[in-house]
Amino acid sequence: MKQIDRLVHEPGRLQILAHLAVVESADFLFLMRQIGMTFGNLSSHMSTLERAGYITVKKTFIGKRPHTMLQLTKKGRTAFEIYRKTMKQLFTL
Repeated sequence: MKQIDRLVHEPGRLQILAHLAVVESADFLFLMRQIGMTFGNLSSHMSTLERAGYITVKKTFIGKRPHTMLQLTKKGRTAFEIYRKTMKQLFTL
């Protein structure tokens, strides 16, 4: 059985990855509302996932307002799928 990826296993980051796994990309504020995280908490998890190469973050402006989009990378999708399969194996023992 594979080792559990601690980056993915953390509940907040797991929620982010799970949401991003089913969409092409997601707006920061949309994720914040869907997951129920604070701005700072989501921002912290986002930075951790970005440093790991699991997501890409694109920051732009719409007019004068900042707009942040998150997208799952191939590495992130692979890590999430491996985690999902590992959990499935654990619960079917």
